[in-house]
Amino acid sequence: MKDGFIRVAAATPKIKVADCKYNTAAIIEMIGEAYENQVKIIVFPELCITGYTCNDLFFQNTLLDGAIEGLSQILDASRGKEMLIFVGLPYMHLGKLYNVAAVVRDGRLLAMIPKKNIPNYSEFYEARHFNPGQETPIEIFLLEQNVYFGTNIILRAEDMPELMVAAEICEDVWAPMPPGISHVLAGATVLVNCSASNETICKDVYRRELVKGQSAKLVCGYVYTSAGEGESTQDLVFAGHDIICENGTVIGESSRFSTGILYSDMDLQRIASERRRMTTFTTKESPEYQYVDFFAGVEDVALDLKRPYEKTPFVPSDANERNYRCESILSIQSMGLKKRLEHTGCKNAVIGISGGLDSTLALLVTVRAFDLLQIDRKNITAVTMPCFGTTDRTYQNAVLLTKKLGATLREIDIKEAVTVHFRDIGHDPSVHDVTYENGQARERTQILMDIANQNGGMVIGTGDMSELALGWATYNGDHMSMYGVNASVPKTLVRHLVRYYADTCKDAELSGVLEDILDTPVSPELLPPQDGMISQKTEDLVGPYELHDFFLYHVLRFGYTPSKIYRIARIAFEDEYDDAVILKWLKTFYRRFFTQQFKRSCLPDGPKVGSVALSPRGDLRMPSDASYNLWMAEVESL
Repeated sequence: MKDGFIRVAAATPKIKVADCKYNTAAIIEMIGEAYENQVKIIVFPELCITGYTCNDLFFQNTLLDGAIEGLSQILDASRGKEMLIFVGLPYMHLGKLYNVAAVVRDGRLLAMIPKKNIPNYSEFYEARHFNPGQETPIEIFLLEQNVYFGTNIILRAEDMPELMVAAEICEDVWAPMPPGISHVLAGATVLVNCSASNETICKDVYRRELVKGQSAKLVCGYVYTSAGEGESTQDLVFAGHDIICENGTVIGESSRFSTGILYSDMDLQRIASERRRMTTFTTKESPEYQYVDFFAGVEDVALDLKRPYEKTPFVPSDANERNYRCESILSIQSMGLKKRLEHTGCKNAVIGISGGLDSTLALLVTVRAFDLLQIDRKNITAVTMPCFGTTDRTYQNAVLLTKKLGATLREIDIKEAVTVHFRDIGHDPSVHDVTYENGQARERTQILMDIANQNGGMVIGTGDMSELALGWATYNGDHMSMYGVNASVPKTLVRHLVRYYADTCKDAELSGVLEDILDTPVSPELLPPQDGMISQKTEDLVGPYELHDFFLYHVLRFGYTPSKIYRIARIAFEDEYDDAVILKWLKTFYRRFFTQQFKRSCLPDGPKVGSVALSPRGDLRMPSDASYNLWMAEVESL
């Protein structure tokens, strides 16, 4: 499908134990529904044609014959449907019984994949009936077709190279050495699991984490389907807990104690991108595997995606997880600065404090680092440097914040120095151009550097990752420092870090000033205010930071194309921005991201805190003079 998406489904039918006709009819009905919903892979539970809880009825030829007859009917029902169907049944080969996932597509039986790990403990006694499947596939004849039988089988889509599917059955994923590991190393990108996992207290939590972790470790998609209503409740209850994961992210989960079909859209490009980036993730075609080719029937059609996208990929939506992340990031930032202060022997730090979010976060981090080193906070010199654009609100917040944190405040008005500088270079101060703005930014940096020289201190950088991505920094102005504590923190996350500090500090007055800083429009305050209010709002000029952070995450984390980013941004922000607005700022993002690389090529040191960073020494080794014609041409075509 378009942009590497493929629709998958986990299906749990309501069954009747040992009633193969009833169960087959239920399966066929679900196949039809899934096909109408453009599904390309559908997975049914373990032994679902017969039911998992048949026990010694598995020894009855009538039941085994009924299962094969059910499979035959499913084959017939699959004709004309370009969809991989995984369905569980018992199968006897050479006098031994196997727990098998049959793979069906368009009237063709592609594979019979047996369960490898047979549980025989606690409530499970499968070894009484079933034998472990052999790894090496052999060719068998079943339902008038030659078909491969064995665990080491990968279904390979000829028309979609990223789609390679392999199967596990229930206990296989719980075992110490799941077969999915070798499947993935042999090229599989999607694992499916036909399961019958009974429900006990908290087992759903473990099951979710198990499937989620397997998909993360193996960098794959994972479709897990479990037996549900209709199975025997003689001793066990089955809840039909279906889970769909993609590289460690749950992209679909059914409610327990329900039947039906769980849909989601898997992003195979994301999986391929992650594997390509990880040099330790090696896959190669294996002679121990049988690769069965099929046509997925994919078309360049944009699905109406059945998966959500977070507006703020850097910021967890769950409050507890968000608070945990904020605490972790503040600790990483402060420990990074602590090490740098220890290494250099610095007992003093210098910060330009503006009353804005970035400098506030930098000061909070510096305070933490000084506390860890047991250095008096008075050794932190917070310098406020009012000029033409400074408002009383930001000035007062900068002063009060510094005092409440116990740092030393220095106020240096730079209007006169900047005016003299404009006179020296022959610039008319009534012309509010880039020279007018950058002259102020560079004067401030010069002052900070010189004060640091005076007291043997270190200038702490305040600029954040979003500004660096857009080049929204004055080269050799606020762009420069001796250690940039915010260098890998995006603007959307800066706001939550400051709010977390405000919510958790025990000083009501300090919390109050932090709340007011949070409510202040983001601005460099380089242009004169209007009626005492901020006149220069950053997001009016470069666009909403929540959009730019969304673009940045998906560009760098997964290498998505402009058209794909535009597509998923429209989903994420459908209630907030119209298409034209998203496209406008996407153009701005690509233009600024490419043209401003030269500023990132000489960044000061600073700690990496997340999976996306811009350091030229680590995450982003990008030429400053690279052409962006390919990207802009695609954006313009939208």
